[in-house]
Formats: sequence, C-alpha cells, structure tokens
Amino acid sequence: MGVDYGTRRIGLALSDPTGTLATPLTTLVRRAGKRAPIARILELAREHEVGRFVVGLPLHPQEGENTWTAETRGFGRRLRNRSGLPVHFIDESYSSAEAEARTRFIGLKRAQREERARIDAGAAAIILQDWLDARALDAPEDLGGGPAW
Repeated sequence: MGVDYGTRRIGLALSDPTGTLATPLTTLVRRAGKRAPIARILELAREHEVGRFVVGLPLHPQEGENTWTAETRGFGRRLRNRSGLPVHFIDESYSSAEAEARTRFIGLKRAQREERARIDAGAAAIILQDWLDARALDAPEDLGGGPAW
C-alpha cells in the first residue's frame, strides 16, 4: 500500500497482485489537531491483504530532511508497530505535482482536476509505482537457471 502522508489528507494506493502496477485507492481526511487515522489505514490494509507499506518521504531538494520528514518517519514507525508489516520510505519529491499534471493530461473537467483528494490518492500511486519500479530494477530476472544479470 502506497501512502502520501499529509497534514490534511492521506492518499492511499494499492498495487496489483504481481507488484507491477500501482493504482489510487482513496484519500482519508485528517481532522485538525488529531492523530493520523491509522486504525482506518490498517482496516483497509487488512481488507486488501496488504503485505507492506510504502510511505512517501518529503525531502527538500537542497536541505534534505526537515521537521515534516521527521513527522512522516514517526508516522511510519507507528504504522509498522501497529500493523507488524514492513514500512519502506521513498522520496516523494514532486509526486503531488506529477499527479496534478496527470489529471490535466487525462482530460478531466477543471473541478475534477482540482479535487485535492483525487490528487493525493494519485500521488500515493506515484509513490508506490516509483518504489515498485526501483525494486524491479534491483531484482535480477530469473533467466531459467543461468546467471543473474
């Protein structure tokens, strides 16, 4: 499950069973001053038989990690502790901007393009897809018993 962790909303995405393609799932709204809805995320994870979480890590291009990065890492730790599932972090730089650009590209009406929930779930799918693609590049293919490339 891909997670775009934000102050107002948390976008969620899932991969297909083969771990090849990520798609947006939903966006959860965070209530002001309240903790992230981890119980609801875990409920969705169980419902969709999730085996791991991939959380977008907000890294500043020039400065690297900041207070929001630390908050996101804390969220990931809480998610791991409560679920017992692995949590992976991946740089989420520009995922929301890319999700916004994609909604324009597919020809949605302006009101639909500007729905932040749609963009946050799309950003979660981009985060998850980036992780899936990186993992696929790192894993050599099984070439029928021959050497791994």
